[in-house]
Amino acid sequence: MKRAVRRRYCLLSVLSCVIFVATANAASEQTQTKTGTGVDMATVRNTYEAVKEFLATKGIEYGLKILAAVVIFFVGKWLAMVLANLISRAMTKARIEPTLVSFVKNVCYVGLVVCAAGLAVGLALQGSLSNFASGVLLVLFKPFKVGDFVELAGTKGTVQAIHIFNTVLNSPDNIRVTIPNAQVTGSSILNYTVNGSRRVDLVFGISYEDDIHKAKQVMEGVLAADNRVLKEPVPTVAVLELADSSVNFVCRPWVKPADYWDVYFDVTGKVKLALEAAGVTIPFPQQDVHIKGKTA
Repeated sequence: MKRAVRRRYCLLSVLSCVIFVATANAASEQTQTKTGTGVDMATVRNTYEAVKEFLATKGIEYGLKILAAVVIFFVGKWLAMVLANLISRAMTKARIEPTLVSFVKNVCYVGLVVCAAGLAVGLALQGSLSNFASGVLLVLFKPFKVGDFVELAGTKGTVQAIHIFNTVLNSPDNIRVTIPNAQVTGSSILNYTVNGSRRVDLVFGISYEDDIHKAKQVMEGVLAADNRVLKEPVPTVAVLELADSSVNFVCRPWVKPADYWDVYFDVTGKVKLALEAAGVTIPFPQQDVHIKGKTA
């Protein structure tokens, strides 16, 4: 019994070491590929801190899961031996050739042991492996980095940390969101920061009686006066559609990701004031109702 306990603790220690070494190797390989030189101490430090945080927050939970996996494996192994012996005895009583009996017994034993191992891993980890594998992929391929504004699994926010099993975001309204890495890699990843610029989409409506060329010049003037609007790509100001109550213009300046919302709100207000100052009417939805009736 003491030997079995020692084996279990040894197996737990080996598994922990394997996880740590695999994570460290992945980070080391990534650094070497990027720099072509030695190990980046910042990467090693971040990896160490991530493993340390994981052991502090999840160490007991996953340690118990691994212990349960070991117990399930050894129980399954014992049951496999019992079932293989029963099959062997039944075949022997049926006077089947000993060579075939031995072969079938070994095949049954190995197959049942493999099934027990798979069951142990599946029940003990339950999604943790997929989150870990996804975390490794995020570290290797770097579809985003800390500080990027992204949309992951339908949630928008600024990346605060990329851990082994999850990714942490801060939403625009300052809510901390933790997303499992398997969900991150299992859905579309939208990175609003990586290209260095974003397009602001605005729509303004003017009356059908107003001069569209004049309105266009007013909007272009507002954009030209804002230093946050990029010169390249060139902003777009054009007629979008002839709506029910207005002629709608699309106004699409390009800005740096950090200036997106400031420009969005400021340009909206400035265009409204500029159109009014130029005598251009901004209509509101309205309907003309005609009543038809019999005359007396």
